[in-house]
Amino acid sequence: MTAAFTIREGIDAMDFARVHAWLAATYWTPGILRETVERAARHSAMVIGAFDADGIQVGYTRLVSDNTRFAYLCDVIVDDMQRGSGIGRAMVRHLLEHPEFATVRTWMLATRDAHTVYAPLGFLPVVDPVSRPDDWMVLRR
Repeated sequence: MTAAFTIREGIDAMDFARVHAWLAATYWTPGILRETVERAARHSAMVIGAFDADGIQVGYTRLVSDNTRFAYLCDVIVDDMQRGSGIGRAMVRHLLEHPEFATVRTWMLATRDAHTVYAPLGFLPVVDPVSRPDDWMVLRR
């Protein structure tokens, strides 16, 4: 496990072979096609990756946003061998502090098992009364 990594922005910096392999093995996108991963990235407000000292991609995150009021963090993933080293939280912090999203007030994400990654950054469960859970609706297809 290494703590030395850099964050790069943009599709051209991403190693989509690695990103696809990670996402295809997750509980939230099992078996996803590489074409779908790349299409989602192209249509996102921003994609970022974390890279180790050798230039190997060790993390990936994408953001769906209008860049003004709303943002949804998607596909935050870190290579198994690098988990627990702060990479996931650093990628999310990078987006939260990015000047392009400075006016965004509502940030959302969904996770089954990484609440401890996001809570220190200020994310709260939707059941928190401040977030008005009765206001939210969802359509899942």
